[in-house]
Amino acid sequence: MTRHYALGDDKKQEKSPAAKELPRLVAGESERLIDRLGGNLVYGASSLGEFAGMKRADFYTRVYQIVQAIPRGQVATYGQIAWILGKPQCSRRIGQALYHAPHEVNLPCHRVVNSRGRLVPHWAEQKDLLLREEVAFKNNGCVDLKKHLWKIF
Repeated sequence: MTRHYALGDDKKQEKSPAAKELPRLVAGESERLIDRLGGNLVYGASSLGEFAGMKRADFYTRVYQIVQAIPRGQVATYGQIAWILGKPQCSRRIGQALYHAPHEVNLPCHRVVNSRGRLVPHWAEQKDLLLREEVAFKNNGCVDLKKHLWKIF
């Protein structure tokens, strides 16, 4: 059971199962991810350092590169994508980037879900697209992240 606390509460907010399963940065793994995603991503960068002042277009382009790399039959979370970019606090910006993606780019945006596997509200086609890729859903309508969360490493 997840507990929610008000801002300023001394207790730490419990993490979702997907957030707990995010891979940890280990020596040598960043280079492999960069190679896999086209050679021009920075992995695990400090959110106050290398990406401070990143222009929106650059941020969106990097998001699109990552989303394009999500394999068929797997999903990634907004937080996972933000974490790859080194901006773990920017998961909502990931959603904005996908919302504003040009249609001609033909991104597999349907493969991005929230940290609990919940789909985008008011986008009925997302579930159909995921079902065509044989993505399994739990009884509550969320993607089964244990089976289909993108394992980057």
